Amino acid sequence: MKKRLFSSCIMMFVGINLVVAGPIKVVTTTTDLKSITEWVGGNKVSVSSIATGYQNPHFVDPKPSYIISLSNANLFVTVGLDLETGWSPQLLSSSRNQKIQKGAAGYVDASEGVGLLQVPSSLNRGEGDIHIYGNPHYWLDPLNGKVIARNIANGLERIDPSNKAYYEANLQAFFNKVNEKLAAWAALMAPYKGSKIIAYHNEWCYFEKRFGLEIVDFMEPKPGIPPSPSQLVKVIKEVSANHIKVIISSPYFTTSSSDVVAKQTGVKELTLATSVNAFDQIHDYFDLFDYNLNQLIAVLK
Repeated sequence: MKKRLFSSCIMMFVGINLVVAGPIKVVTTTTDLKSITEWVGGNKVSVSSIATGYQNPHFVDPKPSYIISLSNANLFVTVGLDLETGWSPQLLSSSRNQKIQKGAAGYVDASEGVGLLQVPSSLNRGEGDIHIYGNPHYWLDPLNGKVIARNIANGLERIDPSNKAYYEANLQAFFNKVNEKLAAWAALMAPYKGSKIIAYHNEWCYFEKRFGLEIVDFMEPKPGIPPSPSQLVKVIKEVSANHIKVIISSPYFTTSSSDVVAKQTGVKELTLATSVNAFDQIHDYFDLFDYNLNQLIAVLK
């Protein structure tokens, strides 16, 4: 009994020293959170993401390797709301890592403090895949990147308070970078303010609002419902009536229905990135917006 108790104490002591002496192991659910964590954490963190940049974050197949990563993590960062509800809670539970469970010091909900859009006043599953807390794709507004970064900094400072000044300095540098890039992006998009576009799925509302676009319809008749023939007819009419130049989609959606509309109307199809690493050119959170805006402008002008 005494031997087992001594061994447990040694393991606890080693675990504590790993947090202080080595890089803080952080697991994020998405590559966007990984990128922002790396900005804030700098050389104090080692970060891995569960979902890839070209993967639909709603649907991730749990793998044993994810559980191993989570079992060794000091900090877990999630988009939150109900974006990862189909896979994240199960992985967390299977990790048996009490340090990163919801409510623990090592758990970070990146959505805290975000001004959410499309919060439903009532729930009706007949309306498709409705998000009960609001649209969860909030990272696609770079101003929300500041809120995400603040939440991540808070988490790092909870488990590593001795390096608070370091994290705060990195956080301020990130804020300054967002401000600088936002000014440049706003100037870039100013000539195209109010441009009407079609989107495949309802995941662009934060991006739309930040950059002055107007999504007039979706290829999906309702969120998560595949395009129907009647919806295609409706979209074709809207494209022609509003002189719409582009349909935007994501890497994980099929283009077959958009192909039909494009063939009938001449509208351009554009696959944009919803996350960092969706394409080879997108290495960090700022590249994400550089890529998407440049792709859009090339079509809109």
